[in-house]
Amino acid sequence: ARLMLAAAVSRLVTHRQPFFPLVVRQASAAALRAQPQHHQGATRHRFLLRPPSASLDSTSNQAATARSYMSTKRMAPTKIGTHDGSFHCDEALGCFLLQHTAAYENSEVVRTRDSEVLKGLDIVIDVGATYEPANNRFDHHQRGFDEVFGHGFVTKLSSAGLVYKHFGREIVARVLELPAEDPRVERIYLKVYKSFIEAVDGIDNGVNMWESDKPARYVDGTGLSSRVGKLNPAWNEDFSADKQGEQFAKAMAMTGAEFMDAVKYYGISWLPARQYVEQALDSAKDVHPSGEILKLPCYCPWKEHLFELEAEKGVTDLAKYCLYEDSNGSWRIQAIGLTPTSFDNRKALPAAWRGIRDAALDELSGVPGCVFVHAAGFIGGNKTYEGALAMATKALDMD
Repeated sequence: ARLMLAAAVSRLVTHRQPFFPLVVRQASAAALRAQPQHHQGATRHRFLLRPPSASLDSTSNQAATARSYMSTKRMAPTKIGTHDGSFHCDEALGCFLLQHTAAYENSEVVRTRDSEVLKGLDIVIDVGATYEPANNRFDHHQRGFDEVFGHGFVTKLSSAGLVYKHFGREIVARVLELPAEDPRVERIYLKVYKSFIEAVDGIDNGVNMWESDKPARYVDGTGLSSRVGKLNPAWNEDFSADKQGEQFAKAMAMTGAEFMDAVKYYGISWLPARQYVEQALDSAKDVHPSGEILKLPCYCPWKEHLFELEAEKGVTDLAKYCLYEDSNGSWRIQAIGLTPTSFDNRKALPAAWRGIRDAALDELSGVPGCVFVHAAGFIGGNKTYEGALAMATKALDMD
């Protein structure tokens, strides 16, 4: 079998490790006793996705990785199976996730629909019409399949969701370099499902985002599933097994990079902000007697934490505005939405101030140092904390 190298830039490592390119090693279909068929038939091929020791530009490094590949073959590496032909976001991400578990590191990915080949593989996802976790079979296409993630989520799982449900805690712990029993692992495990994996499940299973039959107001063609779909060779391009393998490797790299970014964001940036939001919520009445104005001790991701903390603490006097210092040293006053992602607010800034700036806003509001109020009324600014607080205090009593 001949070897083919293909590089993809990767951000798939933890923040403490250097970036590395990904190398695809692909064997011929003949190595798997394939009987190639026309276009989207049952052509079978396999590849290995793993980091080399250094740059692909070095001939010596290429030789070293080739020796490493041969050594890995002699050690009988584990094999991950999925279907060939057109690919989707869920199995590309699922294969990536498996390769970041202890059991399936450096595993080969075999793409085939041949049931005899699939039987001999260590784990199979998105093909085979079987969901049997005890036997490492994770398909979701069969009649009667209705598995969901649990924890209050009701979206039917795709192969990505199935892999994440069973292996996600381990992957999160490894990415964040935390002990498996650390309570942060569970919180990030659930958060990443809600904010990243569930959308992949819903799109792959054709689950509507809206309960209404009305069409969407706009189409988002830039989502991860859409971008993975565009990596498939076009109808009038080369659709050989080699080309499919090359493009599937790119899909794994793309989905994996964004998954790793999500885990690291929620673990390293988002979760630590919770303590500051809780501090602001607990001291709200020190800022204003109503408790309806929050002051963050520093800017941080706050919206989702606020809604969770309000629910946990049984807060009834809901905050209307949040104050925080921006990167220029000025202060922002932001109206709090009806939900963390809503464009509708609990109380927008006064209609009379919207779209007004600087001295004109000073005069209109009676507060010095005003910078602006957005035309939509969801955010404004002042040069000082005292000015932002005065704006928020007045806004509480205005429409």
